[in-house]
Amino acid sequence: MADALKNSFNADTVLRIATELRGAHPSLDVADFARRAAAFGERGLTDRARLVSAVMRDALPREAPAALAVIVRSLGAPLDRTEGFGFSVFRYLPHAYFIAEHGLDHLDASVAAMHALTQRFTAEFTVRPFLERHTDAMLAVLGRWADDPSEHVRRLVSEGTRPRLPWASRLAVFDADPTPVLALLERLRDDPSEYVRRSVANHLNDLTKAHPARVLALAARWVVDAPDARKRLLAHALRTLVKQGHPDALAVLGARAGAKAKVTGALSPKRLAIGESLQVSVTVESLEAASARFVVDAAVHFVKADGTTRAKVFKLRTLTLDPGASATVSRKVSFRQHTTRTHHPGSHRVEALVNGAPTPLGHVDLRA
Repeated sequence: MADALKNSFNADTVLRIATELRGAHPSLDVADFARRAAAFGERGLTDRARLVSAVMRDALPREAPAALAVIVRSLGAPLDRTEGFGFSVFRYLPHAYFIAEHGLDHLDASVAAMHALTQRFTAEFTVRPFLERHTDAMLAVLGRWADDPSEHVRRLVSEGTRPRLPWASRLAVFDADPTPVLALLERLRDDPSEYVRRSVANHLNDLTKAHPARVLALAARWVVDAPDARKRLLAHALRTLVKQGHPDALAVLGARAGAKAKVTGALSPKRLAIGESLQVSVTVESLEAASARFVVDAAVHFVKADGTTRAKVFKLRTLTLDPGASATVSRKVSFRQHTTRTHHPGSHRVEALVNGAPTPLGHVDLRA
């Protein structure tokens, strides 16, 4: 997947970027731009994008606000959905780098550029240096964006302020004190877009790593008279604490740490090859004297390149069972290679997690 993404950013991509930029800046020499910007050699995706950004700096007006205005005029139509775009939107990765590198001293022009860019690609990485340098001013901007008509812009309010956003530098200013961003998340908790609410949940899950008590207090307040969409948000936001069997997190979901149950399961197949899928089934029989809720997950201990393992937890379902009642839930776990997870041959241990308590289900052998 990583190679496919890198290779999709090729000479044709550069030519398209150059042509779009010339539409907004007629003096740009498309042939020269394409020749210089496509000299990729063995560069990976991000280095290719940074090379294009450097060529953009030479080809666009020297004054950063004027260059940023050209970038905004060159952008295509805003996205009309939240997924299914393939690799095409990654042609805007150089634009994201350009704004972050050359726009820091020109806040108004950069804010306009990020507002436009995030509706075509993303500005979640671009906005971070602005939050570090212009914290108060950017928080005011994000406050306005929380009510923006575009769900892409509203999502940026949450995603761009995540202190531990994957593949991004840590936002120390909010990792130390999340108070300003919690006020923004409060406004987005019932956003009409699942795309936005999912980002809010991921942001809160990040915050449970450093501020679990604050997130749990917020969740206890949010769950009161919560609509179903907010309950789903909270379940996703507390997933790390639930996996740990944290009693307060389970209580928000209406479950109880230590609830008694008989847990069994099955794995199929017991041997599989990289690229195939594993079916994990878990049966929970309640041993409680009254109706009880059980949060059921599965943990797969993936083998790493050095032979050690690292667990990844997969959500199954939350069950409400009467005394003596049982239910079986299952899901497939893919062993395809991903940009975020590389699979290696070996014996993979699998567990059921019921209200955070582990029950061994066995091992599966993964072949090359």
